[in-house]
Amino acid sequence: MSLIELKNVSKVYDLGEIQVEALRDVTVTMERGEYVALMGQSGSGKSTLMNTLGCLDRPTGGSYLLAGEEVVSMSLQERAEIRNRQIGFVFQSFNLLSRTSALDNVELPLLYTSGVPARERRERSAAMLELVGLADRMDHHPNQLSGGQQQRVAIARSLVNDPSILLADEPTGNLDSKTSVEIIELFRKLHEDGLTVILVTHDQNVGSNADRTLVLRDGDIVSDTTDFRQALQALHSPRPGS
Repeated sequence: MSLIELKNVSKVYDLGEIQVEALRDVTVTMERGEYVALMGQSGSGKSTLMNTLGCLDRPTGGSYLLAGEEVVSMSLQERAEIRNRQIGFVFQSFNLLSRTSALDNVELPLLYTSGVPARERRERSAAMLELVGLADRMDHHPNQLSGGQQQRVAIARSLVNDPSILLADEPTGNLDSKTSVEIIELFRKLHEDGLTVILVTHDQNVGSNADRTLVLRDGDIVSDTTDFRQALQALHSPRPGS
């Protein structure tokens, strides 16, 4: 059984007199342990696809099986529960609580997980900070950390519930080139340790680190390849009729 199975998934946004097709009959599978980049121009549907994969948004039509569970028919609460069990999120803006220590920021998702004692929450949070190389920064607040360190805290927070999937949306967008390399190396290590990594990026240097690339255009997957050169060709090929 594949970890992710999308079949004929569509997403239509109703804007009154206008309907926007953000995804058009997308069919794709992803296996456990894959490292996948989602790429495309602005408006291509890559962010909508990420929100769908992350159970943040429900498709208009089609089927989405996540670890064998049908997401399309789930309620809002059920989608929240499967997100908490299966998915860790990393965003371009680090979304850390400014007046809270790194350790407390990482612990936050565990507060919404029933049955985890306070001591275990602290131990797991500390272990995740150690994993991302911040064992000596646990008591620091975000304003005492560099951008790269803040993103590492965000990654530790995304991992504390032991998710099956790490979803990253432009994770290096607010970082300098040197720090970006360090964060992508961390993603690679997490992938090598068995985590499924899916990232949205417009940065070719970031995308080239994935083992598989999906290129989207106008809500369709126009390329699904392990050859990044082919992905680049699809990314930069002219639109039909242009």
